[in-house]
Amino acid sequence: MADFSRPGSLHGAIDLGARKQALEAQARREAAGPQAAASASIVDVTEETFTTEVIDRSMTTPVVLDLWSPRAPGSAQLSPVLEKVIGDLGGRAVLAKVNVDASPQIAQALRVQAVPTVLAIFQGQAVTGFQQVLPEQEVRRWLDELMGAVEQFYQANPDARPSAAPGEEEAPAGPPADPDLVAAEQAIDSGDLDAAAAAYERLLARAPGDEDAKMGLAGVSLIKRTESADPADVQRRLQDPADIEAQLLAADLEMLSGSVDEAFSRVIAVVKRTSGDERDKARRHLLGLFDALPADDPSLAKARRALASALF
Repeated sequence: MADFSRPGSLHGAIDLGARKQALEAQARREAAGPQAAASASIVDVTEETFTTEVIDRSMTTPVVLDLWSPRAPGSAQLSPVLEKVIGDLGGRAVLAKVNVDASPQIAQALRVQAVPTVLAIFQGQAVTGFQQVLPEQEVRRWLDELMGAVEQFYQANPDARPSAAPGEEEAPAGPPADPDLVAAEQAIDSGDLDAAAAAYERLLARAPGDEDAKMGLAGVSLIKRTESADPADVQRRLQDPADIEAQLLAADLEMLSGSVDEAFSRVIAVVKRTSGDERDKARRHLLGLFDALPADDPSLAKARRALASALF
């Protein structure tokens, strides 16, 4: 059964734009070559070094805490995955490994109840995490959301962004943001989704191919469709296979929770078993969900093939 209770990102509402940022970052890492990708910091942390290696470093760089134990089989599975995906970030995040058997006071202070536990520390605070062994794809998705939220924090607080190291040139500034795009983001920050949608629509009227506006409008529509939804009621309604509206709303909630592939699969299953107006409604709903992701998101290609198979 689907679980709609877990948060989708640091900011509560999903930031599907973070997926676009992650894909662009991956392309930059691949262009830089394997040596740059392998330069991320991975440190072993003890009770004596926790403040310096975790709290202090988190003021400028997100620190991912891997709380592990040699007695926990899950740790042996998860730790190499964390080292790989954080290593791929090329130093934009730190992996801090804590052996809870050797440093029990850290585990007690963080109220760790089971291992492995993973926590993200930023600006001295634990901001998100998980407590089970996840496959690499899910760990990457979680990390993508974390890094996207960190970037949003720096965009909102530019004075907090760490300056370039001595001898290191800062990246050149990009072109100024479109005023309607700025207006949409400000409206979202103030909770005015209607104004945000209107700003995105104005931008799309001038530039129909603007991907940021398309994704933004789709994301705002997602939030508006689900803001009054009761997840428990949706779960109850899913017991009725004929309740198409419940299936589509469940897919929306899955998108907001970050379960993109699951959301796509749910709607494609509805397309497969329906016909006529119901099938067309599910198809159009799925296309709207597609708009919430960048065109080169790998989940899209897979879902488009599945949709074509379901239709033909």
